Amino acid sequence: MNMHDKNVLDKLSVVIPAHNEAVNLQNLLPTLIARLNQANIPHEILVINDNSSDNTELTLKQLMNQHPTLRYINNAPPNGFGLAVRCGLQAFTGDAVVIVMADGSDAPEDIVRFYRKLQEGYDCVFGSRFMPGGKAVDYPLHKKILNRLANNFIRVLFQFRYNDITNAFKCYRRHVITGLQPLLAHHFNLTVELPLKSIIRGYQYAVIPNAWYNRKEGVSKLKIREMGSRYLFIVLYCLIERLFSRGDYKIEPQAKKKLQSAHN
Repeated sequence: MNMHDKNVLDKLSVVIPAHNEAVNLQNLLPTLIARLNQANIPHEILVINDNSSDNTELTLKQLMNQHPTLRYINNAPPNGFGLAVRCGLQAFTGDAVVIVMADGSDAPEDIVRFYRKLQEGYDCVFGSRFMPGGKAVDYPLHKKILNRLANNFIRVLFQFRYNDITNAFKCYRRHVITGLQPLLAHHFNLTVELPLKSIIRGYQYAVIPNAWYNRKEGVSKLKIREMGSRYLFIVLYCLIERLFSRGDYKIEPQAKKKLQSAHN
């Protein structure tokens, strides 16, 4: 393949938001870096330390001495999953970016598969835990029920087949992140804002199965009672854009080519 082909990716950025995840990062980062090196994927691992009060920053400093592709940024207060991810999306240096959870719920092998799929020419690759080949291990039943209700509601509302829009594990080319600005979500509702805007604005996406594993250490930061209205806000915001913007934000082929060439 010609190295100037628009589909070729030179470098993958892995953005990992982390709030009090010292133990999980010690387990995740060496395994993840080893898998990317084994697959010969040029990469950076960018951890966003989201105002942690444990040894997260000390752990990152120690790991950086062993792994030259690892770096971290301290997110300014206030903390929040969405704000931390947005910090990473402003600072990553790769040709594409994948968002990975610090708790080890995402499989390093899936990151490799997403990267390879993106090289087929797609703008985005979305994961689904609920399609053939996908799996969710030890998913709490009450969360799974709410997840399925929310995702089916969004599917009906937007009339697409993708069934795991709330899945945080997704991969985007750099020009897509540029084209999705400005981002609004401060919390886990960013996991909905990014793919919904991508779909509405006309970026080409692929959906492939991925695995999800419940965390072994620490406590989940997702507070269901607090997030309902925030998810609904983002969903309605994106629906308003789709119904009433008259395509003002939709990416056109020529604009897409300009965005791609600007980052080559």
